Amino acid sequence: MNDSAGTGARVIPIVPVSDTGELVSLYAKQQKIYPRAVHGWFAAWRWALVVLTQLLFYGLAWLPWNGRQALLFDLASRRFYIFDLVLYPQDFIYLTGLLVVSAFALFFFTALAGRLWCGYACPQTVYTEIFLAVERLFEGNRNQRVKLDAAPWSTTKLWRKGGKQLVWIALALWTGFTFVGYFTPIRTLAAEALQLSFGPWEWFWVLFYGAATYGNAGHLREQVCKYMCPYARFQSAMFDRDTMIISYDAARGDPRGTRARSADAKALGLGDCIDCGLCVQVCPTGIDIRNGLQSDCIGCAACIDVCNGVMDKMRYPRGLIRYATQNGIEGRWTRRQMFARVLRPRVLIYGAVLLAITTALLASLAMRQPFKVDVVRDRASLARIVADGRIENVYRLQLMNATETAQRYRVQVAGLSGAHIVGADEVEVGPAQSRWFAVAVQVPHAAARDAKPGVHPIHFEVDRLAAAQADARVVEKSTFVIPR
Repeated sequence: MNDSAGTGARVIPIVPVSDTGELVSLYAKQQKIYPRAVHGWFAAWRWALVVLTQLLFYGLAWLPWNGRQALLFDLASRRFYIFDLVLYPQDFIYLTGLLVVSAFALFFFTALAGRLWCGYACPQTVYTEIFLAVERLFEGNRNQRVKLDAAPWSTTKLWRKGGKQLVWIALALWTGFTFVGYFTPIRTLAAEALQLSFGPWEWFWVLFYGAATYGNAGHLREQVCKYMCPYARFQSAMFDRDTMIISYDAARGDPRGTRARSADAKALGLGDCIDCGLCVQVCPTGIDIRNGLQSDCIGCAACIDVCNGVMDKMRYPRGLIRYATQNGIEGRWTRRQMFARVLRPRVLIYGAVLLAITTALLASLAMRQPFKVDVVRDRASLARIVADGRIENVYRLQLMNATETAQRYRVQVAGLSGAHIVGADEVEVGPAQSRWFAVAVQVPHAAARDAKPGVHPIHFEVDRLAAAQADARVVEKSTFVIPR
């Protein structure tokens, strides 16, 4: 019996046992998958994205920008540096916006063409491709790897297996090191690495992320996609019969059967599928796409490339396995009809919402003020009467400079007749720094007498001074207490 519960094991029929009490195992070990190398249009795209994503991941950590690295998530000082942007914890809303954009992008592309993310840009796919390339370099093609695993241990097998493992470990550790380099300045981290003087958390995350990369890409591989990734389980909620998926054209390909290149398939009563099995051999999850859409399919299109190659050799039209919709396959639609239906209301709504949210997020970032202000009342002295009967409230203001140059600010108060700031009303804050300072606000006796006792709304107006002129203003609300 085949496993239908998704455990990855093959159930063996129960065999009666003798009176000796012999136990029979009900499960067999997961069979190792040896993906065959494939070349073609989709394979080229997949490798282009592998190169692009890894250039970005490994390169951005070393890219200098304004005297620091371009991307740095400095948790210790609570600053996120993204090129010219300096984000504070108060900017958490932008992370929320990014997550919403990512979610709608996933909905949009999945409804449009299935598991594009999984097949081309998912880190699991990307690093599995890299680790498989290293494996082929040391152990050879698919048949050679199968023979090497079945062969007894020898010097040749030891150096091939050992060399592969050493390169895998080096790649995994470098990946873990780069990951941590986005949270600890990578040049500082490199100097610590040369002396093996990492802090405990740096050791933990370098080794943890390195071990995760090594285990997932080197050993678990398709099992991550099949059993650990939740996307395969809920993708059906985002698919419909007009979603572009990798499909086998059964009407054209069946009945399957081997034949000579010169043979007339119609005379033999056969379809275009020569039943070579290459589509199964190139599949990284080991499925047979000819059995229809399956949750294990990650949409990498390797089966399309290899099948097109076979069709070329047999001098048959390409597209026996292709991107198509279920309705298009069954209705024998033309490509134009199929693409017209792909752009259906569901996809258009997802695209419109995605465009609107992305535009709003970018506009918010573009119009973002170059500094932030927090106002906190001094709880040690809510209100007091000072000389000449004036009422004084004390506040603490936090100014956060979101630029990487020193800035000077002027603080004013408004909203209550006669209210004014006592003492210095200008303050300087260093680049990408925050500063707390006390502000005393007083109201003359006459104005306080005319106002009713209690809480009165006021607001602080903070201007950034550039060339002695205000070029940006932030207004923060607060309250002024007049005692009875």
